[in-house]
Amino acid sequence: MAILFYTLLFIIVLLLAFLLKDRNLFITILCSLLIIQIILSPKLCIDGAINGVILFFYKVFPSLFSFLIVSNIIINCNGIYIYAKLFGKVLCSPLNLPRNCSFALIISMLCGYPLGAKYACDLYENDEIDNNTFTRLLNIASNSSPLFILGSVGISMFKNSVLGYILLLSNLISCFIMGFILPSKVSYNNNNHIHNSTTSNSNIGNILKRSIENSIKTCLSIGGFVTMFSVINGILEHNLIFEIVTEKISNIFNISSSIIKGTILGIIEMTNGCNLITTSDGNIYIKILIISFLFTFSGFSIISQVYSFTYKFKISMGKYIFRKIIHGIICAILSLFIFKIYESKLISKEIFSYYYSPIVSSDNIFMFLIGVIIFPVILFKLKNLFNIF
Repeated sequence: MAILFYTLLFIIVLLLAFLLKDRNLFITILCSLLIIQIILSPKLCIDGAINGVILFFYKVFPSLFSFLIVSNIIINCNGIYIYAKLFGKVLCSPLNLPRNCSFALIISMLCGYPLGAKYACDLYENDEIDNNTFTRLLNIASNSSPLFILGSVGISMFKNSVLGYILLLSNLISCFIMGFILPSKVSYNNNNHIHNSTTSNSNIGNILKRSIENSIKTCLSIGGFVTMFSVINGILEHNLIFEIVTEKISNIFNISSSIIKGTILGIIEMTNGCNLITTSDGNIYIKILIISFLFTFSGFSIISQVYSFTYKFKISMGKYIFRKIIHGIICAILSLFIFKIYESKLISKEIFSYYYSPIVSSDNIFMFLIGVIIFPVILFKLKNLFNIF
């Protein structure tokens, strides 16, 4: 029986390798299989779609929509140039990026996926940055939102607010590391030119109208991706072949099948995968490694959302995905390293148990994020004032 299973698995892999040469054929067969699954299990697919809509309507839309409106108003009022003057040199110079990228970096740090990619596309579309800078910025301004890491992963899933801060810190540090290691064809260290900001000719009514329309369009597009991948995850999760494969991998690597299942589902859609991993039995180090990788890699659901913004430009999504994998590995190593230091030197088991209660409020999260943004500015001003560092 085992020989038959591995033979069947090998044949499937060979067929996939062959079909990948013809993208249209592969997509057609994949969609046909999905249609058959929908016909055979309509309730399963409907439940998956409903779960996706609920996830989008209650978790994604409320925060994303308001951020999009405010961000679009800032862009329409030439706020990018104001941000460039205030934060450009501090944030962008170490990353070898032009100052105009500061707005996309800040939005990415505050709001998370996929807004960093959206505003990187806006900068490129408005000829604010060149193609090489655009491809670098896509991977640098690519974060999970602090609210997701601290609130959803740290408090709700791990029941540990301090671990949420460790994961957030490793996520931010890994983004800066990506900025250092990604190749740059043009150096911006001495490029301090910023276009003069001009007052917008549009009145506030037109600006508000355009911002709301753009935000609704973006939100609906993201909602469609969330729902679609929720259906795919639901089909996979209840698929017999998927169960057999995860059990076999679990036996080979001696890892909980729930962790294997969560990893595979997380590569498709990170939220469900992270939740499944945290609720499974397994080593805390393995959980931290995999979850750090997942929310940094982002999953194919968010990668598809990014592609919905970048499809009209000449960039390689293969290169983007490869860099996201590297980014995820860096974040995973950093998370485990920081956690090991924290676990061995800073706290005892009793204090760790105490911190397992959810003690972080939204006000604390907001003040922490403000500190992350303002602290480099203060250091830079002190450097210029006293000629230190």
